[in-house]
Amino acid sequence: MPYANLEPAVMGWIPTSTRSSQSEVRRIAILLYDGFSLLGAGIVAEVFHMANELSSAKGRAECTYDVRFLSVEGGNVACSSSVRVWTDGLDARHYGGFDALFVAGGKGADDAAGDERIIEWVRRVHSKTTVVKSISEGRKVLDAAGIGNAHESHARYGSSSMIHVVRDEQASEAGDRYESMKGALLIVKRDLGLDVSRGVAERLMPGSAAKLVSLLGDSGAATAGDKIRAAARWLQDNCERPISVVDAAQVAAMSERNFLRRFKIEMGITPSDYLLQARLAVTCALLTDSELPVDKIARRSGMGNGDRLAKIFRKRLLISPTEYRMQSRRDSSG
Repeated sequence: MPYANLEPAVMGWIPTSTRSSQSEVRRIAILLYDGFSLLGAGIVAEVFHMANELSSAKGRAECTYDVRFLSVEGGNVACSSSVRVWTDGLDARHYGGFDALFVAGGKGADDAAGDERIIEWVRRVHSKTTVVKSISEGRKVLDAAGIGNAHESHARYGSSSMIHVVRDEQASEAGDRYESMKGALLIVKRDLGLDVSRGVAERLMPGSAAKLVSLLGDSGAATAGDKIRAAARWLQDNCERPISVVDAAQVAAMSERNFLRRFKIEMGITPSDYLLQARLAVTCALLTDSELPVDKIARRSGMGNGDRLAKIFRKRLLISPTEYRMQSRRDSSG
């Protein structure tokens, strides 16, 4: 059987998405074998794709996910329903590990479990990968590599980070869907918060809120970080209204003093500055894309009136709103 080059190399992971200066890329790999479950592997990929959409729609993606399909030889791999998926081959670029590796089984998984070169690749990648999870029959490969139920500490997301290797139980098609989705959602919850992970599940499986609580291993009580991120999203979504930091503290179910302290820790800026930045973003968009007068834009963006908006612009951007409008249009036309 021909293999892609597995010899040591210094090449690194090359993400398909463009890196943003404010968004860290999380590398997700899904290893496929002939006859894999398209349902299980597809729902994993879709969870991360939807998480990217939801977080970018809010204008503040803490991280983005870059998902790659892999196979032993690369090229087209047929799922159990004969649909073919294009994959990259296994090689030494992957020895640096991933943020998550999902191993999807199939009829080819039995052969892979007995192939020492593949098992060695899995072991080496596992040692540098934060989360390793099987999808259906993919557990055979992890079992053969001796990592089917292992839990090891690994310094990747800080000194307290853990590798979580989760073994799927034999499941029905619906159960496989939920189990595959659960592993991906837990990663999204860790990176982007409970609110985003719930939103992803609701979009992919409408009406699944009750099931979701158990999927995420969450009794419904959000952590302080979840509450702060939810309040930050509420500030952004409602920035055009006459809201205050006190209102946001109530959204987070915290005292104002505790909310101010926790928000600065979680978000890196004060709630007032965060709200102001959100309003400035709306203002700048209206100045560029509309013909509305400055005073009306100020009211629509929650800035109050034209005089206050002008003062804030001169202090923050060192130009007037009218100058900003002219400059932004010149830049877009040139």
